[in-house]
Amino acid sequence: MGKLISGIQQVGIGNQNMEKAWAWYRKNFGMDIPVLIEEAEAKLMIDYTRNKVESRNACIALNLNGGGGFEVWQYTSRKPEPPKSNLKLGDYGIFIAKMKAADIQGAFQFLKGNDVEIISEILTDPAGKKFFFLKDLYGNLFQVEEADNWFQKPKTLRPGGAAGVIIGVSDIEKSIKLYSDVLGFDKVIYDLSDKFTDLVALPGGNERYRRVLLTHTNPLSGAFSELLGPIKIELVQALDGERQAIFKDRIWGDMGFIHLCFDIRFMDDLKKECEQAGYNFTVDSGRDSFDMGQAAGRFSYIEDPDGTLLEFVETHKLPVIKKLGWYFDLDNRNQAKSLPKWMLKLLSHTRKKD
Repeated sequence: MGKLISGIQQVGIGNQNMEKAWAWYRKNFGMDIPVLIEEAEAKLMIDYTRNKVESRNACIALNLNGGGGFEVWQYTSRKPEPPKSNLKLGDYGIFIAKMKAADIQGAFQFLKGNDVEIISEILTDPAGKKFFFLKDLYGNLFQVEEADNWFQKPKTLRPGGAAGVIIGVSDIEKSIKLYSDVLGFDKVIYDLSDKFTDLVALPGGNERYRRVLLTHTNPLSGAFSELLGPIKIELVQALDGERQAIFKDRIWGDMGFIHLCFDIRFMDDLKKECEQAGYNFTVDSGRDSFDMGQAAGRFSYIEDPDGTLLEFVETHKLPVIKKLGWYFDLDNRNQAKSLPKWMLKLLSHTRKKD
């Protein structure tokens, strides 16, 4: 059948305090469904932690209205480090996470009422979509944009889950071969080079850039595809001077967006396709290595041409109501078909209430 991508499972976010950050994401982005909460050693990531096994506390959380989730991450064996210098648009790595909103004006007012640091007015991107930029409590940048694709219509003005990312690259032509040809983001919404009025609120936003916004021609499929929804990946290349890696002189898991994780099926097919394109797996848990009680699966990583980490997770078993022993068995089913809505809505029983 070949690889199958179901959506953004989560955007990894390194923080100083996981509990405090997750509470902020619950309040402002509705990330209140904990799929996993775990304290453990990140043994398989040793190549990205200076050959030392580090311990961490992490929570993967979703918004059941739709969109990708967050992996809220905090080192417990070391102090998470912020960037060494001020970051600018076009720096290499995940610079901004895109979030969905059913009512862009309502979301703006909702977040403003929560004293969120909103750094722009409501703007319009080159494709005609309305959006605004904000920062979380640790300075991470988010773009909240209007969206009409939802798993279930939001009952509040609060934004939904993740719908994509903005990634700084050194050479768009080189990067697009991975994101488009290998990962399937084959539809170009726009490809423009200029100064852009909708970027001026960002650090370095008054400079010239090439921007390519990608999505997928065909709807995504798989168990969680209806919940996770469509994806946009915007590649941004600075045209006025050099840029640096966002994680320069730091390690994966430090503060900021640490990876983009795709929910996938048929990992072996994906591995073969990545290898043929020159993107070998740098981490591969193997089928039996990713086992957390009732949850089990396999995860892997590749690097894009600038070293940005892309994670792939193939979930085999996922707990729904742990105390009752209910879980999703994702192996013995039609892999291309989405789980029924009523079944996914059972995850609401795990909601973290504030």
